[in-house]
Amino acid sequence: DTMNQIRPDVSTICVGLAASMGAFLLSAGMKGKRMSLPHSRIMIHQPLGGAQGQATDIEIQAKEILYHKQRLNELLASHTSQPLERIQEDTERDFFMSSNEAMEYGLIDQVINRRPSASQPISVVN
Repeated sequence: DTMNQIRPDVSTICVGLAASMGAFLLSAGMKGKRMSLPHSRIMIHQPLGGAQGQATDIEIQAKEILYHKQRLNELLASHTSQPLERIQEDTERDFFMSSNEAMEYGLIDQVINRRPSASQPISVVN
């Protein structure tokens, strides 16, 4: 929510690994400004959680994690332009991608090819 409320565009860059909520936040950057280094890995999956206590407490926690699962899937579908059904299927288990695969999936927009300089913008692999 905060990334969408502030005035400046938010650039996101994956350096090494963006997994779980890290991958979600990577995808939530401003479209056109979501990047990854070429050998980084990106992984999406469903929320993890645990519950203990009385049966009613476990039920409350289960409902809450299912709520978060649905909401995060809806947002990830919006960030990537993937159908919700594909997001639901892909996040059932750990789903790892290369930078190029993540770009094809819609999680990022650019793969950074070389170090930028003050006089040259970031070079990307398309």
